Amino acid sequence: MPTSYSDPAVVGAIAAIAAVTFAIRFSFIALFGRLDEIPPRVRRVLRYVPPAVLAALVLPSIVAVDPASGTLAVDRLFAGALAGVVAWRTEDVFATIAVGMGALWTVRLLFF
Repeated sequence: MPTSYSDPAVVGAIAAIAAVTFAIRFSFIALFGRLDEIPPRVRRVLRYVPPAVLAALVLPSIVAVDPASGTLAVDRLFAGALAGVVAWRTEDVFATIAVGMGALWTVRLLFF
């Protein structure tokens, strides 16, 4: 895809982003290698990182705009809401995936 940026600018941006990403990841490894014990306050905060990352990865695909109509994709929203309820009530990953996918396929088969 052509852009208005020159090749050295694009390569420079990619190199800068890679350097910053490496520095962030390496700083955590270096920091925790020097600490004998993780402070309880940091440990408490770190417990919420995996659910936050998972939500950040999943939520944009659930709250998606249908490109054909320009409106919210109701089938994904319904299946995601149903899967969220199952996850909340059962705390079972496989049941959540099965119910969410089953609801998505059923809604698409019946209504779209």
